[in-house]
Amino acid sequence: MSNERALDEIDRDILFHLSLDGRLTNVELAKRVGLTPPPCLRRVKRLEETGVITGYRARINPTAAGRALEVIVSIEVSVSDLKTLAGLEKTIAGYDEVVDFRRMFGTPDYYLRVLVADYAAYEAFQTGKIIGIPGVARVISQPTMKKIKVID
Repeated sequence: MSNERALDEIDRDILFHLSLDGRLTNVELAKRVGLTPPPCLRRVKRLEETGVITGYRARINPTAAGRALEVIVSIEVSVSDLKTLAGLEKTIAGYDEVVDFRRMFGTPDYYLRVLVADYAAYEAFQTGKIIGIPGVARVISQPTMKKIKVID
């Protein structure tokens, strides 16, 4: 919202309720934030048009979807040329198993969040897809024991 007006308390309340349940009807959302439906809908549309709301999606239970094992992966690279790094990023970002991919300041160079069925599937992913990518120097895998707090 670079040149749009700042978010007010009602906008933040709308965002809060939609973050909890993106399927709320406009009538229900308006009731929760203390507006009538037409101005509530105008605010939601403005939040979408200005890029504050970037989309709506379903949250999937990974276990039910056959992806019960979550592994946090740290990758260190051995190169600094932009072409190799761009290739590495494009390759890794294209893998369905990778649900979060970040370039970091400092070490490690990248963090990935990977969802797979089990340890055998992760081993196949790491050895078949990550090791051998040009520029990858070190891979550190940390399987998730327990999720304490997750904000989607």
